[in-house]
Order: sequence, then C-alpha cells, then structure tokens
Amino acid sequence: MTAEASTDPRTAAPFGAPFPPTAPAEVARIAAEAAAAAPVLEARGRAFRAGLLRAMGTALEARRAGIVALADRETAIGATRLHGELTRTVYQAGLFADVLDEGSYLEATIDHAGDTSMGPGPDLRRMLVPIGPVAVFGASNFPLAFSVPGGDTVSALAAGSPVIVKAHGAHPATSQLTFHILREAARAAGAPEGTLGLVYGQQAGAALVADPHVKAVAFTGSPRGGRALLDIIAARPEPVPFYGEMSGLNPIVVTEAAAAKRGREIAEGLVRSFTVAAGQLCTKPGLVFVPEEAAGDALVAAARELVAGSAAGVALTEGIHAAYREISGDLAALPGVTVEAEGGPVPEAGYAVAPRLLSVRAAEITPEVTEECFGPLTVLARYRDDAELRRALDALPASLTGTVHSEADEEQVTRELFESLRAKAGRVVHNGFPTGVLVSWAQTHGGPWPSTNSLHTSVGATALRRFLRPVTWQNAPQSVLPYELWDKTRLPRRIDGRLVLQGVFEK
Repeated sequence: MTAEASTDPRTAAPFGAPFPPTAPAEVARIAAEAAAAAPVLEARGRAFRAGLLRAMGTALEARRAGIVALADRETAIGATRLHGELTRTVYQAGLFADVLDEGSYLEATIDHAGDTSMGPGPDLRRMLVPIGPVAVFGASNFPLAFSVPGGDTVSALAAGSPVIVKAHGAHPATSQLTFHILREAARAAGAPEGTLGLVYGQQAGAALVADPHVKAVAFTGSPRGGRALLDIIAARPEPVPFYGEMSGLNPIVVTEAAAAKRGREIAEGLVRSFTVAAGQLCTKPGLVFVPEEAAGDALVAAARELVAGSAAGVALTEGIHAAYREISGDLAALPGVTVEAEGGPVPEAGYAVAPRLLSVRAAEITPEVTEECFGPLTVLARYRDDAELRRALDALPASLTGTVHSEADEEQVTRELFESLRAKAGRVVHNGFPTGVLVSWAQTHGGPWPSTNSLHTSVGATALRRFLRPVTWQNAPQSVLPYELWDKTRLPRRIDGRLVLQGVFEK
C-alpha cells in the first residue's frame, strides 16, 4: 500500500508529508463507530442536524483563507474559483439546514383508521427515515463542493446518516484540513463521535464499500471507478444502493436561426464553457451540433479563432494529464475528424494541457467519437438537415445535460429538440451553457447511464432522498411514533389523501 503525497500540478513537484493508507482494521473501526452514531444522530432530530450543518458552514467560512491556499496548491484550480467553490460549499450546508427546517422532504403521510371500499382500514403513518452510514467518494475536480465538505456529505448528514469519506488522492491535504474543521464543529455542536470519518487509499475505499455497517455509497468519478465499486457491492451479502455521478458528453444543438443571429456570441460562450477549469468539469460540453451552412461556418470560424488564442490549462493530476493527451490524440486521429484549432503554448513543467477544437460530420459520428475526454476539448458535429441531426442525437449516449440554442420563432423545433434531449439528460438548457450547477430546490444533477446509475440527483435539495428509506407504522401508539407523525405536528403532510401545507390537522 502506497502513501498519497500532495502534488503541485503546476510543477509536478510533491510537497508535505505523505498520507499513509488507512489499514483495514481502522476502516472497520471507523465504520462501526459510524453505525453506533447513526441512531443517536437520528434521535437528535431535524433541528439539531440543521444547527450542525450551519455550524459546519460557519467553521469552514472562518478558515476560508487557509482552505483556499492549500486547495490551490494541490489542484492549481486558482484562488478565484476556489473562493467561489467554498462559497457554494457553505451555501449548500445552509440550504440543507433549510430543507430540514421546512420538513416536507420526509413525505410524512397519515391515513387515519376508517372504512374504505376494501373494508375497514387501519391507522397508517409513513415517513422517510435515515438509511444508515454512508460512504462518500470525493471528486478530483471539486476539492470542496464534491469532496469532504461537499454536497454528498451534507445531504447525508441532513438525512441523519453518518458519513465516512474516502479522501481523493488529488487533494489529500485539503481533505484532511476540511475533515478536521468539520469534525471539530460537529464535536462542538454535540454530535456523537462517528458522525464523520475519513479514510485514505484505494484499498481502504474498497474495504469501506464492503463493510457491512455501510448502507449506501455516493461516488463522483469515472465510469471505470464506478463499475469497480459496483462489483464490490454486488459481492456483498447485503447489496446496498450505489449513487454514482460519472460522465457525459453534454451535447449542445445550435439551430440554423440561432447560428445566423448569435453565432459569434454562441462561439464565445462555448469556448468559455469547455475551457473553463481546463475542461475538467462533468458538465463540460463535449459535442456541439452546428449546421452545415454559411452561418454555421461563421460560428466555427469564430470558435477556431478563440481556441487558437486561448491559453493552456493545468490538469489536476498526472493521470488526468496523461489521459487527456492520449484520448485527445486518439480522437484527432479518427477517420473523418479534423483538428480545427489548438491553444497554448504548453509549458514543459507540470501538467499543462492545450485546448483543442475538433470537427466531424454528424453523419460520420461513431461510438469512438463520443468517448468522453476529460479536459479542454470539444467536437463540432456539422449536420446537413433536421433528419441527420435527429439520427445523430438518437445514437448518442446519455449525459448529465443537453442544451439547445434556438430562436423565439422556432417553437416547434425547440420543443422537438427538448424532447429528444430530455430522454438522455437530467437537465435541459435553453440558450445557455451547462457548466455551472446552481445548488437549489429545483436542481437535477443526474441522468440515465452512464451519466449516473440512479433516479436521484446529487445536487440540490432532493439529493438527501438518496439516503432515506420509507417506513410505515400501523396502529401504533403515539408514544412510539416520530414527532413528525403525531396528530398535532405543524409540518407539511398528506393526511387522509389531502395535502396539508400549514397549520395543525385535527380529526
């Protein structure tokens, strides 16, 4: 087992003391401690957990400067974006506290005893309860928002489930720092020991997923990594839910009218979207359909000019750097594919990567062309007519997002394109770009396989639904019921088939 060292991607030089892998016995101890904490955390109630999340957000905010400086050294993401990511991280902790206060996420439902068309019915009371300890796998490209203090962690804690995070090797020191901040905040708030745990190393991650105390797994990463974890889960005596957010092309369709009216503007937005963060975003547009006519030619020319003038970015890790160079080179060498432009220059030191713009005819798209390339590359697919476009869209794999650029007088075309993309994505964007995922009540960050393998979102208020399961109490005395199912509780509930949003229901 190899220790994980922090590395500066700008220079490829390691720094700081390495982080030894967590031994199997320690993984088992951490998982058992989380299992012991689970009923205590649930019993403390929604108000306690809301306060816990707000306290964690406050603690992170208080250490902002040090967190950003360390994360930037480990990832080369840049202080500006990392400040924004930390703001998002603190905000989403507060959002889930608000979700707890509001309470409708519980889906609390009461059917009082009485006659029905099927005969006498019992008193039935149903709500969602925590699933138990959750293993969270941090992402390489979001050291804050999708790692130790990220959305998976706070949504699981909001649900009442303790969390054990497998630190990502791309930012082990940032993982340790944020873990210590959150753990101290949890202790100060009175949370039970075991509410939050951290392990290091690939073997520790595998042992964590296999541990019988773990009741769900949340993962952000590659399909290859996701499949490996699914194999471990399948071999468990008790399989558990796996919530993987993995990959996608995030296709964009530009209509002829949109290209004619806003071609330069679309090109500028596109190049920003696929080069920001060196293209290392799961929502990066990797395939863009552009019409084969004069307005489309002008859009391509503008994109070509912008990419040629763009600077090299920095890959997060040596592995991402090598994979980008290999996959982008393979894509450029495919039959029918043309290299339209390349940015740069690329410094010799570190993990620098050059933006690349490729093109292909839509009719010549093959499965190889649709391979995801994690980095600053996109492929322009030129289509001759609507029929060719629809055939190409139908053949695409699913993604997290789909985008349509169209004009106001193209209502029918826009509607049809939205329907095509809705079948393959969890979020459909109009006249915008998919990079940037707002944390909100209505957000969906998911889609059909291979973008995700679940019907739930990993971003937004409903993300905590992943870590809950339904329980129904039949003819139970109020003394054994959760407070949320008492007769006179003030909470949004469905009572005898009627949605009661405010006030107290009294039979």
